[in-house]
Amino acid sequence: MNLSLYINPLETATIAASSTREDFPMPNNGTAAQIATEKKLYRIGEVSRLADLKPFVLRYWETEFPMLEPLKSPGGSRLYRQDDVDMVFRIKRLLYDEGFTIAGARRHLREHNSAAETDSRSVNHAAEEAAQLLSRKMLLDLRDALHAFLTLLERR
Repeated sequence: MNLSLYINPLETATIAASSTREDFPMPNNGTAAQIATEKKLYRIGEVSRLADLKPFVLRYWETEFPMLEPLKSPGGSRLYRQDDVDMVFRIKRLLYDEGFTIAGARRHLREHNSAAETDSRSVNHAAEEAAQLLSRKMLLDLRDALHAFLTLLERR
């Protein structure tokens, strides 16, 4: 997922300036330690600013979405990997932009994650998603129009 749509350039400099967390224990395996230093971990406050969400919302989502599992430091701080940050943006899009309920978003992510694991995303899949999104928005607009029409009829 492209985070450039959501990142303010000033925030990018702040996020990029914070290094990986060395207080998080890693195995003594040299390869794993090398990979760990290359991976970026974000604290909950950084993810909160990136996603424009309150930290309590992120903590709540952890309880509702099993696929959102940030690491915990020895001190109990949440450390989000890039995959976790991407998942936060997917959840936010489903809930806030597309109008899913929490249960619906959880089901949608579960279904699409299992499909994504077995088959890589293709151009056809992206076109299908766009068509589904358009259909969903059209249905939501139709529901709102019918509700407004019903309200007008009830006033008479």
